[in-house]
Amino acid sequence: MTPIGETPFRLAYGSEAVIPAEVGLTSYQVENFDENKNDEALRLHLDLMEEVRATDEQRIAWYQNLMAKHYNSKVKHRVFQVGDLVLRRVIGTARDAFQGKLGPNWEGPYQITSFHRKGTYHLETLEGQKLSHPWNKKHLKKYFQ
Repeated sequence: MTPIGETPFRLAYGSEAVIPAEVGLTSYQVENFDENKNDEALRLHLDLMEEVRATDEQRIAWYQNLMAKHYNSKVKHRVFQVGDLVLRRVIGTARDAFQGKLGPNWEGPYQITSFHRKGTYHLETLEGQKLSHPWNKKHLKKYFQ
């Protein structure tokens, strides 16, 4: 089952699948199988498939909106101005190997000198030394003195 409430097989073929293990067993679906009625039912389902697909598209849109709303409620908006002091996340090879996982996760403070595009900032140390490349806002957090 998917979030739209239909199986992919039903959306493709218009009926539910019977797995090979069910063919030998007695079940309602196997006992009441009639090829002529099945052909009629398939034709009827084909006529109704557009309606089923339209309903499923609405359900998908609703589900995607629900997921986006949940995701957006968890996002922390970070807006920095030129001159703000920030801490920079210690990533990858910048982490001191001798300290291991007990080393600091953040370093700084740094001052924002400019922004390159939305969410990307150029930094410099408090002594005025510029960092070599811009940093994404997801790796920065505001520093409070």
